Amino acid sequence: MRLGCLFSGGKDSTYAIYETIRHGHEISCLLTLFPPSNESLLFHFPNVSITPLVAKAMRLPHLVSSVKGTDLQCELEAIERLINQAKAQYHIDGIVHGGISSSFQDSNFSNCCSKYGLRVVSPLWGKPAIKFMRELISNGFKTLITSVSAMGLDRYWLGKIIDAKELGRLIELSDRNHFNLNFEGGEAETLVLDSPIHHEIVDVMESEIQWDGQRGIFRITSVRLKSK
Repeated sequence: MRLGCLFSGGKDSTYAIYETIRHGHEISCLLTLFPPSNESLLFHFPNVSITPLVAKAMRLPHLVSSVKGTDLQCELEAIERLINQAKAQYHIDGIVHGGISSSFQDSNFSNCCSKYGLRVVSPLWGKPAIKFMRELISNGFKTLITSVSAMGLDRYWLGKIIDAKELGRLIELSDRNHFNLNFEGGEAETLVLDSPIHHEIVDVMESEIQWDGQRGIFRITSVRLKSK
């Protein structure tokens, strides 16, 4: 199938692309919505503006659009417009998303796709959190934590790469503080800097940490692509 993928640059959407390609499908384009704030119900906010550079590193066409408001209806209207554009421009058969267990996201994306006769592909659906996080590492995904907003995740984690050692710490913190290890509830957000489907590495040159004592963002201020 020819598929578009809802893309934030984070681990879930990037790994969904990886799995989709691995199963023999074609990713024809990436679709990214820029929300006006981190109050978005459906989309990532931190560093989403650099997704065009990430798409370039993956050598995939990229469609982008902005969301005018923070309410659900505004977000649904924006994604429907972008899905319609992808269907017209790239003749896709369906949409991939990186949802794992969120029925809220899955049902909303499915409803949007059904209006245009498109299939919904969810390659990560139901995948156990520890298994998924370990697969990211074993398959060479270099995953950067770009925001935290859960008890147990402090300033230390902003800008950290999730390797085997840090994953062990995250598992312990997740068990102790009862947050979702795969962050699907918004406990943290991520950016994939390198993976098997990246042709170039996303290299963070400059950044700043914004921390209010309970939550924070690792804001990337300068970034480039680097040869592997």
